[in-house]
Amino acid sequence: MFSKFVLSAAAIAIAGCAPAAAPEATSSLPNARAQGAALVQACEGREGWSDPAPPARIHGNTYYVGTCGIAALLVTTPDGHALIDGATNEAAPAIIANIRALGFDPRDVRVIVGTHEHHDHMGGFSALKAATGARLLVSEGARRAVETGEVDPADPQFGTLENMIPVPVDGIVRDGQPVPVGESGFVLNPLATRGHTDGGTSWTWQSCEKDECLNFAYVDSLSAVSRDGYRLTDHPERVAPFRTTFARVEAMPCDILITPHPSASNVFARLSGIVPLRDPAACTTLAEAMRLRLDTRLAQEAAE
Repeated sequence: MFSKFVLSAAAIAIAGCAPAAAPEATSSLPNARAQGAALVQACEGREGWSDPAPPARIHGNTYYVGTCGIAALLVTTPDGHALIDGATNEAAPAIIANIRALGFDPRDVRVIVGTHEHHDHMGGFSALKAATGARLLVSEGARRAVETGEVDPADPQFGTLENMIPVPVDGIVRDGQPVPVGESGFVLNPLATRGHTDGGTSWTWQSCEKDECLNFAYVDSLSAVSRDGYRLTDHPERVAPFRTTFARVEAMPCDILITPHPSASNVFARLSGIVPLRDPAACTTLAEAMRLRLDTRLAQEAAE
């Protein structure tokens, strides 16, 4: 789960291109903005994890197919696609419907990956794997929770989270080891970002539109949230990974920031053009804000 943090409009503006690596999109930018506006309208006053939302193209071959409250991304290639995150089990039919609404066949999804092992992000994996026939890849830290469906008792949020429908894992995502999508040479790059959970993973890739290639950063939840009575100061083994993660996120290639909880990166307003889509400082801004939030919590605990 996530304690809300919304980036200010000043934090949402991006620049920078990288060498072409993803297939060029055929749909136009105005169409993408129209889809973003429809997303904003549909989700006005609705932010439930399973609340259906219309799909929207973000840039190039990358699309939002999640719900009003939880992101899921479709990244397409000419010979197969990737789905990143699966929201809740209840949201799975809407995600599949969104993939179809964009003109893609769910059975062309070749691989499913995710961010962290909580039911609001990986709870839909069982249904989505069955609907697509895709290979399911997760980090070693997330594997037990996904395959058993049970929340890790060591998780700071243990006792506040629902279990998931268990689903077999087909392979392990390893830090820094690219995940191929199809046979075209396109890859997703995983980055271990532990802290919120032991299996937390963020993702980067390049998405091109005509002559503009941008670096996507899909950054996992960075919030140090827990059940009542849990003291992070009593668990330094939980604090240290956050420090490493914040530094790693600050160093990520980050033209377009997306977060598993879309409110954390103001995704809908950016997709609709209410505020600019791109911001080269977005990952740094997010990491700094979450570092401050962690330090504030630790200081409050120390003063109690």
